[in-house]
Amino acid sequence: MTILPSLKSAARTTLLGSLALSAFGAIAAFAQEAAPAAAPAMTVDKGDTTWMMISTVLVLLMTIPGLALFYGGLVRAKNMLSVLMQVFTITAVVMLIWVFYGYSLAFTPGNAFVGGFSKAFLSGVDVTTMSETFSKGVAIPELVYVCFQMTFACITPALIVGAFAERVKFSAVILFVILWVTFVYFPIAHMVWFWGGPSAYSDPSGLIFGFGAIDFAGGTVVHINAGIAGLVGALMIGKRAGYKKDIMAPHSMTMTMIGASLLWVGWFGFNAGSNLEANAYAGLAMINTFVATAAAAVMWIILEGWLRGKASMLGAASGAVAGLVAVTPAAGFVGPMGAIVLGAFVTLVCYFFVAVVKNKFDYDDSLDVFGIHCVGGIIGALGTGILVNPALGGAGIVDYSTADFAASYAGTATQLWAQFKGVLVTLLWSGIGSAILYKIVDLVIGLRASPESEREGLDLTSHGEAAYHM
Repeated sequence: MTILPSLKSAARTTLLGSLALSAFGAIAAFAQEAAPAAAPAMTVDKGDTTWMMISTVLVLLMTIPGLALFYGGLVRAKNMLSVLMQVFTITAVVMLIWVFYGYSLAFTPGNAFVGGFSKAFLSGVDVTTMSETFSKGVAIPELVYVCFQMTFACITPALIVGAFAERVKFSAVILFVILWVTFVYFPIAHMVWFWGGPSAYSDPSGLIFGFGAIDFAGGTVVHINAGIAGLVGALMIGKRAGYKKDIMAPHSMTMTMIGASLLWVGWFGFNAGSNLEANAYAGLAMINTFVATAAAAVMWIILEGWLRGKASMLGAASGAVAGLVAVTPAAGFVGPMGAIVLGAFVTLVCYFFVAVVKNKFDYDDSLDVFGIHCVGGIIGALGTGILVNPALGGAGIVDYSTADFAASYAGTATQLWAQFKGVLVTLLWSGIGSAILYKIVDLVIGLRASPESEREGLDLTSHGEAAYHM
């Protein structure tokens, strides 16, 4: 008789304890649910970091010596050293501008057009800070990301000089580049690539990113941007003295072939490195960089053989560069067969602009910066919008914010419209902005070298040296 009340008492105590624990658990769960989710801890993989450091050096290789030799071989011997000096100096100057304020303007929150100065002089960037990749919670050291993007900022203005090679003062080139990267390149880079990473979409993201436009490695940021600036410069500065009267054939196709080959090798850092991680998407960008370039070069060789009766080294190199340009925005988005189609098609269009349109409109784009980089970049940007479709072998559009890597595609019309808007904004921003900056430089120090300097050659008149001693 005394045991039963004790059991009842114990049961009541147990029941009350269970209810209390349940209530406490519910309150704790509610509090946890109501509290904002903590940002995921960033993990850094040494393999990713190593790949990005290698990619950074590869992109530098594209510029010096790659682009410098490619352009240098295409000009006359008396101007070879001037081109080498322009590309080399641009690289060094832009590196300094990048760490002073360029990185901050391109890759910090601001507005839809440009970032702010919160990381000017790399304020707050040190060995402990990270930059998130395209996988939520996966990062690389921010200093590595700063260096990688710095090499893009260096090569883009260096591309422009090919459009007005052999006739512009060295001081004018450097002043123009300082202004151009500040008011054109950094804003375009922000508009296309700034979004804050998969764990923290920034509001607002860059304007063109907000359109839904995709640009894997710089079709708009680098090639359309530089290409239209080059055309504007060629038109405003005027033709070389003796254009279409004097012989202006490339003085060394050997140098140009070496430069083009270095560009192709370095472009793997440009394209596969833009994945920010060493994974299958980097592998996709790698194979696309192989096959699109090969298809474009072969197509140019076939075209020349058919139309001119002889295939040239200049044509093969031009085709390869056109293919590299076109696959740049597409590298991590299209399939290998799509990349081959893109490479073959871009050659058809670029060949037409280089061989027909330039002669028809009689503008002196010395080294075909517009005909290959701008036109090829436009074909690549628009082609990416089509060939990213999984039904055509593309990788689809990834939702990085939810870590959903399932390939999806909004449809050809939707994606093409987004790509078109991105191309149009880039053309207008760079075209109008470049025209204003050329005019400013011309008013301040003058753009054009003197007729005497042009006749003698810029190597001696601008630098007191010659590329070759006969």
